[in-house]
Amino acid sequence: MKSKLSHIRLNPWQYLILSFLILISLGTFSLNLPFVHHQNGISFIDSLFTSTSAVCVTGLTTVNTSGFNWQGELVLLLLMQLGAIGIMTLSSSFILAVRGKISLKHKISFFRTQENTSLHDIHDILRFILRITFITEFIGAILLSIGFSFMGNTFWESIHQGIFHSVSAFCNAGFSNYDSSLIGMNAIIKYTVMALIIIGGIGYHVIYEIIKKYRIEKRYSLHTKIVLLTTGILIFAGALFIFIFERGHLSVTDSLFQSVTARTAGFNSIDLSNLHYLSLFFITLLMFIGASPGSTGGGIKTTTFFIVAFSVLKILKGKSDVVVFKRQIPNNVILKSFAILSAYFIVAFLGTLALLYHNNDGFLNTLFEVTSALGTVGLSLGITSEVGMYGKLILIIIMFVGRVGPASIAMLTFKNDKEVKIKYPEESVY
Repeated sequence: MKSKLSHIRLNPWQYLILSFLILISLGTFSLNLPFVHHQNGISFIDSLFTSTSAVCVTGLTTVNTSGFNWQGELVLLLLMQLGAIGIMTLSSSFILAVRGKISLKHKISFFRTQENTSLHDIHDILRFILRITFITEFIGAILLSIGFSFMGNTFWESIHQGIFHSVSAFCNAGFSNYDSSLIGMNAIIKYTVMALIIIGGIGYHVIYEIIKKYRIEKRYSLHTKIVLLTTGILIFAGALFIFIFERGHLSVTDSLFQSVTARTAGFNSIDLSNLHYLSLFFITLLMFIGASPGSTGGGIKTTTFFIVAFSVLKILKGKSDVVVFKRQIPNNVILKSFAILSAYFIVAFLGTLALLYHNNDGFLNTLFEVTSALGTVGLSLGITSEVGMYGKLILIIIMFVGRVGPASIAMLTFKNDKEVKIKYPEESVY
């Protein structure tokens, strides 16, 4: 038996998926323990759902987070942190500290979690990711603690809420131990949460370049330019459309907050069930797009959205080359972007059909919930806790696929075929 196990070789994709499954299993066991709750425990399926949601930094819940005591909240914090910055980040740091070096397979697995293909400067990248994560969360916790103190909380309760919401916001998880999320909170809390969401959602590579440019005059890479441009457009366009669709019933702050949180975080400062259908549809689009590569968020990613949209415009203009900021996008990157978009569309379509089959809650409501799970967002119109066991299992699978990516799931079973040098004749299709 031992010899058979020793011969099992996992590729980086399988290693990544297995690590997430193990973490979800440990989280399910921990959240199912009776002493992590204030009163009664929760069912196994609810423990599995909550654990998956935390590890996949989604934020969808079938039970109130306020029902967990400090031990349960600590478990949630650990699951969110590990799921967000990546199991490979922490395990790579541990191996680096113990052995002083990291194997090539471990490097590849690490970069799969960070959606990066470069194998340069892994030591610096590891240190930077951990440093920027904890510094940002620490500053966020201080600001949020001040904000919560103005809400009438005691000193220690303000610190408690500040730490929990800072980690949840930076990790783009969207968990709140308030039953109504952030409805009725003050501007300090809302703007701090927005800042944490944006920083956590633009990706470590972009943050690294911004800091590097501040220290030494250096041009931004094409990736960073696209991420910053697309993020800015989506945030302000989203806020503007939501404000217009709600006909001035929402404040500018709440419109901006919902635009920011819709792309990956899952907090809400208003009751989403009261929004106009056009607002809900636009929020669904934002959830589908999601955050940026190498970030704590999900979705198809801002770069994929930009490349697909820009490529379509170029094709309609009759141009074959896609040039952005005087740089040409490689064809394989364009094909990959369209493949990612197609894969997410298929998962969203099948997930919506499956959920509608078991729970007929209306097409838009169901699509909203499925997109929220797939984009690891966590916004809900209130039907998550009412979907039943099969509905919860469907959402669990969708959240997991959304976190590790459809490509990772495909690579779990299919091996990369070696590139064939033989070229076949081309023929047009009308």
